[in-house]
Amino acid sequence: MATDELSSKLNRRLQIEEGEHDPVALDEGHENGAHDKPATASADSELGAKLQRRGELNEGVGEHHQPSMKVFNPYTEFKEFSRKQIKDMEKMFKQYDSERDNFIDLMELKLMMEKLGAPQTHLGLKNMIKEVDEDLDGKLSFREFLLIFRKAAAGELAEDSGLHVLARLSEIDVSTEGVKGAKSFFEAKVHAINESNRFEAEIRQEQEEKKRQAEERKQRQAAFKELKSAFK
Repeated sequence: MATDELSSKLNRRLQIEEGEHDPVALDEGHENGAHDKPATASADSELGAKLQRRGELNEGVGEHHQPSMKVFNPYTEFKEFSRKQIKDMEKMFKQYDSERDNFIDLMELKLMMEKLGAPQTHLGLKNMIKEVDEDLDGKLSFREFLLIFRKAAAGELAEDSGLHVLARLSEIDVSTEGVKGAKSFFEAKVHAINESNRFEAEIRQEQEEKKRQAEERKQRQAAFKELKSAFK
């Protein structure tokens, strides 16, 4: 019986190879169906994950990070401070950025305040970050760190606030010294703008001086020619 069945299969294969019969791809169809099912399940799973992520973003559960194309320049944005002051602030920022990720998180701020001799409670530290945390990421970027000193210079910080204590104990005096002795934030800002234009003013003054000297030289040459012609 087994021999007859084997003989029939061999005869069938020979006929297919000689083109007498078309092969019936039942097994192949079955196999394709077996492969299609996992692929469809995988696609459904991926689509479901995307829809769930979209729903979380709409509900404010997930975080959506969109890269910023704007380049931050502290010297042009914070013109009320001198380059030295900004360098001092940057040095302090990097000193406490222990993870070297260009941010000061809550634990790093905690260490900073302890080093300054003004330890804060957990809630106090969160409130300090919240006051200048413009992008609401729960940590301080260098720009947000500079905002602390801008607010301190403008008198916008309560004297009993943690940020006011930080600015006062940081040894970066922006409220009394300001930019070359300016007494207030607005005076400091005007002074900074004037300083940035000082170089251009000096160039214009030099050019006017050269024009004046050239005009005097021209007048002396004309007077000499008149005197010379008088003796002819």
